[in-house]
Amino acid sequence: MGNKLVANSDHALVSVLATLEECRAVLIGGSSRETAQLLSLAILDLRMKLNHISEAELKALCDEMSPEDGPGERSAQPALRRRPALRLVK
Repeated sequence: MGNKLVANSDHALVSVLATLEECRAVLIGGSSRETAQLLSLAILDLRMKLNHISEAELKALCDEMSPEDGPGERSAQPALRRRPALRLVK
C-alpha cells in the first residue's frame, strides 16, 4: 500500500510541476523574468524530489559543468557578466 501512496504523491507532484511550468511561461511572456526565475527554483526543487536527486548531487554536477578558471583561461575570455549564484533553500 505504501508504494501506491508514493505513486499518488508523485503523480500529484507531476501535475503541480506542469502547472508551475505553464505559469513560468506566462510570466516570461509578460516580462516578469525575476518572478519566473523564482518559479524556476521551485520547479527545480520538485524535479529533484521526483528524481531523488540530493543537493550534494546537484552541486557535484554543477561543479563538473563549470569551466575551470585557470590563470591563462581567464584572460583569454572576455569578462562575462555572471548572475549571482542562487542557493536552494528548503
